[in-house]
Amino acid sequence: MATTTRPASLDLNSTFSRAGSQFKGLNLREPGQWPILPKLSAWIAAGLVVLALGWVAFVQAADDELQAEKAKEPQLKQDYRNKWAQAVNLTELRKQKQQVQEYVTQLEKQLPGKAEMDALLSDINTAGLGRGLEFELFRPGQIELKDYYAELPISLRVSGRYHDIGAFAADVANLSRIVTLHNLNVATPPRDPSGRLTMEATARTYRYLDVNEIAEIRKAKAEKAKGAKK
Repeated sequence: MATTTRPASLDLNSTFSRAGSQFKGLNLREPGQWPILPKLSAWIAAGLVVLALGWVAFVQAADDELQAEKAKEPQLKQDYRNKWAQAVNLTELRKQKQQVQEYVTQLEKQLPGKAEMDALLSDINTAGLGRGLEFELFRPGQIELKDYYAELPISLRVSGRYHDIGAFAADVANLSRIVTLHNLNVATPPRDPSGRLTMEATARTYRYLDVNEIAEIRKAKAEKAKGAKK
């Protein structure tokens, strides 16, 4: 008895025909009622769209990061050149640092310590009396604390001859400790035919702070900054 065999092409055509028929007449408003094949196709398409969007976002973020790193490149190159130049001149820079340190040490020696302030005030007074000047006012003010030194203003008013006042100012400038004169005002006293002059000024002298004083200043600043943040 002969057996009839259907061609494979007819089976494929019928399969494609049945699959295509599932996509006909779909109601886009009710995808839940679609046949299984359109549903699978829709899910696959949605997944591909999500993957594509995620890939684009990932690539965009990576590109932004790359551009940011490229923008840093010129500054990094400049920093490298600067550090390379410093490394080449390291020996010379160390010599300069040592010279600066020696100069700072020399200046610090010209600043009196806390125990030497009374002697310095006495030296200023002696300088004026030695020139024959009369002190009408000699009043130390409130000490002003800086980061590494303290500044003491002294209100002065002396009277005497013109050349003696000038010599007194020079003597103050030549003291072994640093003393500067500010706000000088020289005038002739009214109703004084003797020719004497009066000089008013503010003398400022400086002293270095010891380790404990520097620590207290830093602590006070830290507490102040902490309070400001609150």
